[in-house]
Amino acid sequence: MIPPPEVTRVTQRRVACDGAADIPGGAALGHPRVWLQIDEHGYVDCGYCDRRFVLVGGPADGADQGALPDVTEGGSPH
Repeated sequence: MIPPPEVTRVTQRRVACDGAADIPGGAALGHPRVWLQIDEHGYVDCGYCDRRFVLVGGPADGADQGALPDVTEGGSPH
């Protein structure tokens, strides 16, 4: 599997992504803001930009991210 392009470690299960967190110029260069919920996998991938949010201390924290399947909110790993 291909590792996600960016991994962000977070401390809360509900996160927002607009694809422009670190881009000069902000949201104008990103995507619509979406709210994502981390489930029992311990991570969730943004359906727009593929950024992966990993819950600190969760089952995916410290794992090889390239070995984990994509998990988008409301879906099963694929």
